[in-house]
Amino acid sequence: MENSIETLEARIGDDLKTLRTAKGLTIDQLAAESGVSRAMISRVERGEANPTAVLLARLLGPLGQSLSDFFALADTKQNVTPLRRRGEQGAWRDPQTGYLRRSVSPNGFNTGVDIIEVELPGKARVSYDPLPTIHNQSQYVWLFEGALEMDANGQTHQMAAGDCLFMTLNQRHVFHNPADHPCRYAVILKKS
Repeated sequence: MENSIETLEARIGDDLKTLRTAKGLTIDQLAAESGVSRAMISRVERGEANPTAVLLARLLGPLGQSLSDFFALADTKQNVTPLRRRGEQGAWRDPQTGYLRRSVSPNGFNTGVDIIEVELPGKARVSYDPLPTIHNQSQYVWLFEGALEMDANGQTHQMAAGDCLFMTLNQRHVFHNPADHPCRYAVILKKS
């Protein structure tokens, strides 16, 4: 698993730069639109800084990408197959919270659905600002183990194992594990 994490981390900067240049944005323009400093963007693109999930989401918003879209781009570089074994699933660990994000969906099938498995450490909290440019995506959060406190559009939901919550990406949401031990859940993203 660590090899897939290291491989994905090594590609983040290159993939971000490719997206930025494809959109015709300079580093200064992306900095202005994302609120992330020019220096930090440059460090990420050169592979000198591993961005947190929140920082990466801020950078991807002006590029019209969600985190799921971004990590799916890396997956398309692999072979198309209907079966994606666990060892082939791309994984990434957020350097700030330690949460582990694994892309579960098989590669190359344009179904409009992406499945992600997340393990959120005890007491960890991840806050995402609304992505107004990503208004055509919604997501389900399905909790497998532990407890999860979800803030979505100003409403707090206490989730237990087996619960499932729907939300759109154009609203603020916070994932919080109130327990001392990790929780595990799936995020099922759907493009309209």
